[in-house]
Amino acid sequence: MKAKPQTEAPAPRSECPLNTAVEVFGDRWTLLVLRDMIFGDRRYFRQLQAGSEEGIASNILADRLARLVETGMLTREDAGPGRRATYSLTEPAIQLVPTLAHLGAWGVRHRPTTPDRRAGSEWLLAAGPEFWDDFMAELRERHLGIARPESSNPPASERMAAAYTQAVAEGRAAGQGAA
Repeated sequence: MKAKPQTEAPAPRSECPLNTAVEVFGDRWTLLVLRDMIFGDRRYFRQLQAGSEEGIASNILADRLARLVETGMLTREDAGPGRRATYSLTEPAIQLVPTLAHLGAWGVRHRPTTPDRRAGSEWLLAAGPEFWDDFMAELRERHLGIARPESSNPPASERMAAAYTQAVAEGRAAGQGAA
């Protein structure tokens, strides 16, 4: 089946760019749902709910997915009665990768985090714009069907997973040595 047509988002309270962004992302769950879709490759309701380390309730997840479709951040493709719908990122959602890298880095600097989660955010920020562009191209291929440019590099998601695994291992080894 085809993706449901995007409905028009409600008018913002003001046309201030910060306000319009906050109206899309300014709640406790929306960015986490997008994080799990972008970095966790979760595209189905049950994957998003089961994989939520923060423990999102099903009614909240359903509401946030509906809002993200309404605001044009996601599309929802119905598979038919009794089959699960697939959610896909849109271009505006994919373009959040650099913002999420910086937001995660801010969290590392100013909020309590675990070493494992800190390692992923630190690596993503250090990887920088060239990596983010590669990763966004991979997301475009996966979610929008746009072929990514030819590259001799392994896929960005593989490089990110390998770097994260290595950073976590090194962090744990350093922690054991300090004990």
